Amino acid sequence: MQSRVRANPPRRLVDLFLDHPIVAGMPRLVPALKAYGGLRVSDPRLSRTGETLGRIGSLEVRLAHRAAEIRRAQRLRFDVFYQEMSAVAAAPALIARRDVDPYDAICDHLLVLDHDRIGKHRGPAVVGTYRLLRQEIAERCGGFYSAGEFDIAPLIKRHRGLRFLELGRSCVLPAYRTKRTVELLWHGIWTYVLRYKMDVMLGCASLEGTDPDVLAVPLSFLHYYARAPEEWRVQALPSRYRALDRLPKEAVDPKAALHRLPPLIKGYLRLGAFVGDGAVIDHQFGTTDILIILPVSAINMRYIGHFGASAERHAA
Repeated sequence: MQSRVRANPPRRLVDLFLDHPIVAGMPRLVPALKAYGGLRVSDPRLSRTGETLGRIGSLEVRLAHRAAEIRRAQRLRFDVFYQEMSAVAAAPALIARRDVDPYDAICDHLLVLDHDRIGKHRGPAVVGTYRLLRQEIAERCGGFYSAGEFDIAPLIKRHRGLRFLELGRSCVLPAYRTKRTVELLWHGIWTYVLRYKMDVMLGCASLEGTDPDVLAVPLSFLHYYARAPEEWRVQALPSRYRALDRLPKEAVDPKAALHRLPPLIKGYLRLGAFVGDGAVIDHQFGTTDILIILPVSAINMRYIGHFGASAERHAA
């Protein structure tokens, strides 16, 4: 199979990428090959500034402003999702050694850079990344990524006056999974939220594994202790819905269940996030996905105080 791909790489890559199910549902205004090249749509609403959002020692957080930086973020995602974890790469990803999807062309890409680690590209290494998609961009370019797993349209309609920001593709190199790296990522997100006056953050978060019964303890904990109140509730799409309440509440030890949750999900819950109704199995990434909903008004004041109401704590 790989030899056939290499025999005619340009045509094969184009065909495979344009046949991606997400691409098929997106306007041709957002050509998939832009995402593959690290390029983005010509939309003035997308941020292209190289301004530093925060710094701790040699680590800096800012938005990607060049195609090469987006490609480095995609390479980082490939290393973590496909080499370290159990995601199954399609042919284009295997050839490019990058995790790419069409949403890369319409998102802002938050980067953590290590200035003490210079790569072959002669710039600071990208060691962490997050993908950010504002509602105004999503509505112009085919919708939110999470809408492929969860029915988020009623939520947005119920809160018509609020501005939504989707977070996704969170990824950090193993050696950098430390408090200060995570703190810088959240400082960057908080700065972004304030700058664009966002009201609600949402996005898919994952537990490793595709058997909900094996994940019964953490999933049931999320159902009983973190489920969104009615006004913020979102259901998994009916065709993909998997119940969270695998066990009765009395069978769930909250402390043990918390211990089994991924650090990212625990971090969201500490901030004040809610969880949607139901989970979705993502066979490509080998995960069970839940939806995180985090209204800015619900964020624990302790964390707002920590980063500063105007994001001044790690400001450069």
